[in-house]
Amino acid sequence: MNRFYIETELNTGNTIELTESVFHHWVRVLRAKEQEQAIFFNGKGGEYLVTLTEINKKNAYVSVDQFNELDRTAPFNVILGQVMSKGDRMDYAIQKATELGVTTIQLLTSDRCEMRLKYDRDQKKLDHWQSVAIAACEQCGLNKVPQILPPIALNDWVKSELPTSRFVLAPNKNQENVLLKSDNHLALLIGPEGGLSEVEIETANQNNFQNWCIGDRVLRTETAPVVALSILNYHFSIKA
Repeated sequence: MNRFYIETELNTGNTIELTESVFHHWVRVLRAKEQEQAIFFNGKGGEYLVTLTEINKKNAYVSVDQFNELDRTAPFNVILGQVMSKGDRMDYAIQKATELGVTTIQLLTSDRCEMRLKYDRDQKKLDHWQSVAIAACEQCGLNKVPQILPPIALNDWVKSELPTSRFVLAPNKNQENVLLKSDNHLALLIGPEGGLSEVEIETANQNNFQNWCIGDRVLRTETAPVVALSILNYHFSIKA
């Protein structure tokens, strides 16, 4: 059954008009017919079974029939500090991090950051990345969409108010099981394609970030969150 994110209030027993984006995708692209059903969610928790009751030339309406409180959230709460990268790599990192249950993605700039957002491009790019996260939720079954936060400097972020458990992916450091005493509410810092500088890693360490070395290989910036979040899913699923 198709799943759609919709920015509107959802309450069982109500009839609502489809937003332009859902109307375009479901009715025009997928050619939905009256009485077809879908799953709607608005990011506030849970999902709703809806039935397409009326289709017009420029709009359509659904009845909101049932509510399911299931969210399919991960067994942890992770704020991901991800240094921005160019091209499709950032899309991939956001898509996969969302599928693997990240709670919030804080975009970062660093010494070796390939990308700088500028003025009018800022919001357009942020909206695009938020839409990537929404599409990932539609696909994987999550009902709470992670927030994509505007970029700030890495040094400012590591000094901000963050969960007590903090990790920085740092290749070539000692391989220790840093998750043994970790809380399931944590912050994770991942550097750019060229890696974090030693000064940046030291700054993170000075602000209570533990070095987390995953194996002997250097991972790409878009691969690193996939590996780290997969390990966290396994670790906290077993721990639970």
